Amino acid sequence: MGIQENGNGGVLKYKRMDSDGMEEDVAVLCEDKRNDMSSRKYVLVCAIFASLNSVLLGYDVGVMSGAIMFIQQDLKITEVQEEVLVGILSIVSLLGSLAGGRTSDAIGRKWTMAFAAVVFQSGALIMTLAPNFKVLMIGRLLAGIGIGFGVMIAPVYIAEISPTVARGSFTSFPEIFINLGILLGYVSNYAFSGLSPHINWRVMLGVGILPSIFIGIALFVIPESPRWLVMKNRIDEARLVLLKTNENANEVEERLAEIQQAAGHVNAEKYEEKAVWRELLNPSPGVRRMLITGCGIQCFQQVTGIDATVYYSPTIFKDAGIKGNTQLLAATVAVGFTKTIFILIAIFLIDKVGRKPLLYVSTIGMTTCLFGLGLTLSLLGNGSVGIKLAILCVCGNVAFFSVGIGPICWVLTSEIFPLRLRAQASALGAVGSRVSSGVVAMSFLSVSRTITVGGTFFVFAAISALSVAFVHKCVPETKGKSLEEIEMMFQNDTPQQGGEMELEDVKHLMQTQ
Repeated sequence: MGIQENGNGGVLKYKRMDSDGMEEDVAVLCEDKRNDMSSRKYVLVCAIFASLNSVLLGYDVGVMSGAIMFIQQDLKITEVQEEVLVGILSIVSLLGSLAGGRTSDAIGRKWTMAFAAVVFQSGALIMTLAPNFKVLMIGRLLAGIGIGFGVMIAPVYIAEISPTVARGSFTSFPEIFINLGILLGYVSNYAFSGLSPHINWRVMLGVGILPSIFIGIALFVIPESPRWLVMKNRIDEARLVLLKTNENANEVEERLAEIQQAAGHVNAEKYEEKAVWRELLNPSPGVRRMLITGCGIQCFQQVTGIDATVYYSPTIFKDAGIKGNTQLLAATVAVGFTKTIFILIAIFLIDKVGRKPLLYVSTIGMTTCLFGLGLTLSLLGNGSVGIKLAILCVCGNVAFFSVGIGPICWVLTSEIFPLRLRAQASALGAVGSRVSSGVVAMSFLSVSRTITVGGTFFVFAAISALSVAFVHKCVPETKGKSLEEIEMMFQNDTPQQGGEMELEDVKHLMQTQ
């Protein structure tokens, strides 16, 4: 029997030869292909639903950039109060991130995401109805705690249910949905800016409550993480989840054995919470390298000023010479569209090109755009050329961010840590990200008033240049490796030097091509 294939490698038909048994082989091939497509679609749906909390974070970031102008008018808040209101969400979210690791190990990844949504929505409702600044801050604090839970657990959950070959693409979904939320926030600002200043910012914030409906539906669709189930010794339930998410049913038992070994069930060991934190605070050389890579990339993602660019884009464009609230908000919509489009491009590249090459493109591109924005605001402000260059540099900065360090930051931190440490270590990374974001957001206006907006972006450009060196020295390529293989790579007694990692990356790319 001969098999004819189409251009994509799919089996179309067969013709009979001497061996009737070959017909069964073709049937098996076709059935495996159908199972592969079915499992991939199932994981895709789970990744989408798990990423819905990220829409809440993105929407809050985007909508606050415009709503804050009208909150100022309505509640008569000072510039310092404005900085605190914008930046406190990131600072407070570290409480949620720190508690998220322990909570997700106790009640599961799935229900931690549900808890995050409930806390955030409570805060959003309070902010919508707030009669004064104090009540507004209470709602902001609750929303921040919910965001801390959400940004920490979603990448971990997706990494734990995704097949190795597509883990990078699926784990970048939370960053994609953050960008979608930012775009929706910008559009909401523009759409409702014509209402009364007493009403418009409340409507803008209130719209953010709507995603909770879809998060409720998600709880009836997504399964629990198979790796968490193994940690709880619920092996049969983990096997059922793996049968749904694994592309090759024959490999389920092999993958289950690997997870059991990683979880420590082979030796009947169970890591207590104190033992986990003891290992993180007094790490082995391998775990230390993981922490440097994971926490470092999280901090660099934020200290290069992306949240300042997003939160204060109206301020940046106003300094460039754009007049009027409607024109300022329209310019921010262009930034939102750019950010969303390039994060979609990253999805298709992250598992094909690899993590490290995209990080190089991202950090070098951001450095160039940030330096160009500093020059533009310092030398060419208040003119048509300056306005166009400012918009181009801001859009270029968010584009390079979204194609590299934005999504890859979360991919790396969700895949480099061993299972026994993954939740808490990812929480530490998220804390670094949120603290860095809060410091930038809460100081941007004050620093800009001291050294000008253009001078502030020169500082961001210098920090971004340091991130290029960090990627070269500390970030290995994890493309195509299972979570357990990545753990062994870091546990190697010989630390990976930047040049050695780079050589391996080049060899891998050449083999791929």
